[in-house]
Amino acid sequence: MKIKIFALTHKKFEVPQDKMYQPLQVGREEKEDLGYLCDNTGDNISAENCYYSELTGLYWIWKNVHTYKYVGTCHYRRYLLNEQEKIFTEAEYLKLLKDYDLITTKRVVLNNSYHYGFATNHNIHALDMTGEVIKELYPEYYDTFVQLENGTETYFGNMIVTSKKWFDTYCEWLFHIFFEVQKRICLENGEDDYHKRVFGFISEFLLLVWVRVNHLKVYECKVGMLGEKAETREMKEQLASYFFSMDVFGAKTYFAEMLKKRPDVLMEASDITGELKLSMQIIATMDQELQRTGHCYLRKENRFRELITLFTRLNAVIRAYLSGQVTEEDRRFLIEQSVSETAVKVGVFILPISAEQKKKLETEILKDLNA
Repeated sequence: MKIKIFALTHKKFEVPQDKMYQPLQVGREEKEDLGYLCDNTGDNISAENCYYSELTGLYWIWKNVHTYKYVGTCHYRRYLLNEQEKIFTEAEYLKLLKDYDLITTKRVVLNNSYHYGFATNHNIHALDMTGEVIKELYPEYYDTFVQLENGTETYFGNMIVTSKKWFDTYCEWLFHIFFEVQKRICLENGEDDYHKRVFGFISEFLLLVWVRVNHLKVYECKVGMLGEKAETREMKEQLASYFFSMDVFGAKTYFAEMLKKRPDVLMEASDITGELKLSMQIIATMDQELQRTGHCYLRKENRFRELITLFTRLNAVIRAYLSGQVTEEDRRFLIEQSVSETAVKVGVFILPISAEQKKKLETEILKDLNA
């Protein structure tokens, strides 16, 4: 093979049958061995995974893989897709790499500047210090860094396929910067595990800076999700247990704790079915029902899958009222399923409409519900 794509993972997963894809366990130094190739052998920074995230895998490939003309990275459930929205084959990659220097994700277009978004969600001191280090070590990159951090585009996921030569050049540049930044900022500042991964986040943006300055010809692809994120699946399994036990307080506490640790679980890329958002709606409904009446719908139905189906249908009915397309079947659903006023109010509340529209919609539905 001329090319090897390393699927970076911290969980067991269903490995693609194509032998081009090689699982690489990242952060192995402090974790259980999953039985895959690991990033804690040879020259490595595996122990720094809590700050570098999947970048410990990129570092390992840079330092320890020397037998392939082309290398790349993907994630255990995120893969670059071809135009038919299938994961690439070796032949497809090699054909593209005749014409392009690098293959990666489509650029994300943000609502605000990258700097604003980073400051809102992460330790902005880390990004600002990265700029200062680039100004010192690589001044030819600084103007582009400033321009792009005040722009609205970025790459994401640290998924790239390129020649080993370009890969090594990029890694040498990237880690030279980050190792210097690491000397100048405090990484242990009380942040949760998700937000500690500061270098993993910044590197997604720096790839765009590096590509622009080096005038690389880039092929941008869609990203496909193969299966659910492990943390998402585990959360749903635990919530199902709480629902089955009719433990609303336990479900509420657990959800809040997990969201604090892993705020990314509600992102579309993680909650691909939307079932965690629905679970949050279910918990809010049950919690308010208990506060108002002393009992909740879990006494009637406490199975996770059935609750998901019920609330999916409820939300569809609410949207039908909103669009003026409600049917008699929709109205019968509300009555036959004993939908509470609280469930309606919560369902209306989460809609992205004005307060005035919410009040009008709620009144219309409750009128039919209590007729």
